[in-house]
Amino acid sequence: MKRYKKNSDYSYSLGTELTLELLLQRPEEVISVYIHSRQKENEILDRIKGLCQKHKIDVIYSDKIFNIVSDKENCYIIGAFRKYESIINPKSNHVVLVNPSNTGNLGTIIRTSIGFGINDLAIIAPAVDIFDPKTVRASMGALFRLNFQYFESFADYLQSIEKRAIFPFMLDGARQLDQIEIPERYSLVFGSEASGLDAVYQTYGQSILIKHLKTIDSLNLCNAVSIALYQFTKGKV
Repeated sequence: MKRYKKNSDYSYSLGTELTLELLLQRPEEVISVYIHSRQKENEILDRIKGLCQKHKIDVIYSDKIFNIVSDKENCYIIGAFRKYESIINPKSNHVVLVNPSNTGNLGTIIRTSIGFGINDLAIIAPAVDIFDPKTVRASMGALFRLNFQYFESFADYLQSIEKRAIFPFMLDGARQLDQIEIPERYSLVFGSEASGLDAVYQTYGQSILIKHLKTIDSLNLCNAVSIALYQFTKGKV
């Protein structure tokens, strides 16, 4: 195994809880599980070894791979897994990220989305790699519960889904978040960390503003997504 690259056919879950979640949700994609000599025997390790035995996955005791692929001192279990294809459910509610560029933010948004019951994520290219180990780690394993799909353009995304309300979140959104009547089917659209959404997104559906004090110029993308998801799923999760 080598250090992760975007064109690799496989990726890694770096950590005990991540690897357990990988084995629980995507055992068919696991190549092998590596255990460091400093890993102590405990209940979680027993569960991991039991799942590996159940699914006939090799357990390898070796410290070498940890020096190659992990920059975390407290990482003592690594799962190597094949990258897999995924598609979103065209009938479900979606979070849509346009050109996300930060692996940590993407992972955090995945975790938040799963936590609020939105299990489908559309990503408009160009965008960061969802299988980057930093994204996997930031998601705390929620990635393995997610339906995701990359699209070349927002128009391509719209052509692939069933009719629904579109809500672009913008600094100059036409209506405030707390004024929106929540429909049955919707897509929540967010721009990149650096530039947000282009003005053309005002022409898609109902643009939304998350109002805040003028003491800051904008909210962090992860915070904006969290606030939006809370408002749209309030009373339903």
